Amino acid sequence: MVGTYRKSRGGAPAGFFECEGLGLRWLGQAQAVGGPRVVDVYDWGKDHLDIEEVDSTSPSGGAAYRFGAQLARMHDAGADHYGSAPEGYHGTCYFGPLQDPLPMATGDWDDPATYWGQARLEPMVRMAVDRRALNQGDMDMTRQIIQALPEMLGAAADDRPARVHGDLWSGNVMWTRNDGQTEAVLIDPAAHGGHREEDLAMLHLFGIPYLSQIMDGYQSVHPLARGYENRLTLWQLYAIAGHCAFFGGGYVSEYRSMCRSLLG
Repeated sequence: MVGTYRKSRGGAPAGFFECEGLGLRWLGQAQAVGGPRVVDVYDWGKDHLDIEEVDSTSPSGGAAYRFGAQLARMHDAGADHYGSAPEGYHGTCYFGPLQDPLPMATGDWDDPATYWGQARLEPMVRMAVDRRALNQGDMDMTRQIIQALPEMLGAAADDRPARVHGDLWSGNVMWTRNDGQTEAVLIDPAAHGGHREEDLAMLHLFGIPYLSQIMDGYQSVHPLARGYENRLTLWQLYAIAGHCAFFGGGYVSEYRSMCRSLLG
């Protein structure tokens, strides 16, 4: 019998758990076209989310390859626009840990450069500046990168909006056994219409077992635009700016180093 796991937080921001629940269901729709397994959502309220309880196991190379292929199919399921909220959700979206989520802009941007600059980089760096983790010099570097985004994106600028998880570090990819086979299960998204390379860059940023097999599986379904490896840092800026706002410390020097590498 499948159990229920309750994720809860008193005083959560308005819509936080509804957004996550609808985000999981939106990502889960892609299972019909070969997307990865996503935890089932049972119910939510203003201070909780009830989801399927998953028994964890160790990953394998074969499971990682299959997950990569499934992830590509989920991305290919698409979104209406860059910045689209999960289907059926009309409130504020969020990015970050349960105890300190930050608002994540939604909208209907039609090109990835404008979306990444206006909806992700500048707002997140502004929040980090407001929290006194980053400073005006960091904002100035960020704006230089935003101005150069059309050139930096290169061939990736032609991608259509993808259905992305939005916070795809290894802790949000669980591994379980199903009918004797190991498979990945997605949890805790910041789901939105975005660029497929966002999710892949997050997997690279903090590391995940069998990353090369995941990438091979992905490219077997959807080959990435040329120069993909050179854009990893560009997509990772948002998460590291967020970590500056959340935690400060060494993430500040890491953000500055990443900016300098892109502008150098």
